[in-house]
Order: sequence, then C-alpha cells, then structure tokens
Amino acid sequence: MKKVFTIAVILLMAAALQTKAQILTPVHWSYAAKKINATEAVVFMKANIDDGWHLYSQTVKEGGPVKTTITFPPSTLYSLIGKTTEPTPVTRYEKVFSMDVSYFEHEAIFQQKVKLKAGQVTVKGTLEYMTCNDHQCLPPENVEFSVAIK
Repeated sequence: MKKVFTIAVILLMAAALQTKAQILTPVHWSYAAKKINATEAVVFMKANIDDGWHLYSQTVKEGGPVKTTITFPPSTLYSLIGKTTEPTPVTRYEKVFSMDVSYFEHEAIFQQKVKLKAGQVTVKGTLEYMTCNDHQCLPPENVEFSVAIK
C-alpha cells in the first residue's frame, strides 16, 4: 500500500509541474555593434518576433499601445549621433486602440549611431516595449543591454 501511495504522489507532482503556467516571451533580442571609422560606430538592437505577434514602433501616438522606447544613459565614453532609427513598420487600424498603429512582424533592427570618445567602449541602454497578438497583449517589458565596441 505504501508503494501505491508513493507512486500516486509522484504522478501528482509530475502533473502539477507540467501544468505550471508558461511565461510568454514572443520577442527575442540580440545586440551587436560595428565601427564605421576610428570615432564612429553603429549599435544594432535586433528583435526576432515569434509568428503571430507584433512589436510596436517608436512612433506610436498617445492613446495607443506602449511604443518601443530605447534609452541610453549619459556617458563620458561616447555620445549619440541623431535618433535611433528603425525599419519601415506596418501601419494598420487596430480596433482595440481605435487608431492606426505602426508595428513590426517577424523582425526589426533598430540602429543607433554613436561618436566614440575612447578606443574601447561599452554602450549600455534600456529597451521598453510592448507586444501583442490577435488575442492578447502582454504587459510592457524593460530589458537592459550592453554592447562592447572594440
């Protein structure tokens, strides 16, 4: 009888582990940098977006979803040149927000040009973004990153 009870407990624990809620992470970020010359470089922030999901543009207007925002803290080792650029987004009317919104599907590569004030630099920043599919939107996320430029 003790053996049957032990087996039943093990089976219940295994079932509980399998039904544990999964955390959705439909956007997968990667980072890189490329030197243009001795004093300039470009930092790349690439979003790989799972099928059926989309990531919002930096240009979403107030009243819509949380737009993608990339911030860089001040540094004595580099300075930003211009604004962070993005590819051309898809723009569609979304009923849930009652407005046109711009977003990316599958992939988006954001680029920030920097002026280097030292030979080796690590560019740090934070990405805030929101992602949705046809059934749900996930809460906004903040992701910190750092990219070495040699």
